Amino acid sequence: MSHKFIIYTDGSSRGNPGPGGWGTIVVSSEQSVVRVKEMGGREAETTNNRMEMRAAIEALKNIPTNAEAEIHTDSEYLLKGATVWIKNWQKNNWRTKDKKSVLNQDLWQEILRETENRKISWTKVLGHSGHKLNDRCDEIATSFADGKKITLYNGLKQSYNLFH
Repeated sequence: MSHKFIIYTDGSSRGNPGPGGWGTIVVSSEQSVVRVKEMGGREAETTNNRMEMRAAIEALKNIPTNAEAEIHTDSEYLLKGATVWIKNWQKNNWRTKDKKSVLNQDLWQEILRETENRKISWTKVLGHSGHKLNDRCDEIATSFADGKKITLYNGLKQSYNLFH
């Protein structure tokens, strides 16, 4: 049986730009073993969009190349950028249709590198809508943005309280 990953992501910034944080949850399934890993990080001066993108990048860096993954995000910018806009930007030398430089080009190029050898599907989730894993990513991201200490889980699914 193949190794499959389900990823939830979120980003936050306090000010735009301002201090920001990102949060992600990677659920991996291999045979009958399901593991959950929460991750997060902080940047002192950033934007919400950059943190949304950073969450996806860091999650992808934590799965093997040639893996199959579903990424769930509440960011329309990340979703459309990764699935619709990125190929045209790349074809147009990282310019928009208005001939302007693409914002966050450095991170879009990282997303391109991290997705090119993986089979990725992208799903939009509604933010702040009671979806436990998305809400937890938001909690992780905002905690990092606010400089608050937060305990991140890394272990078996059956011990992860969001599935109970």
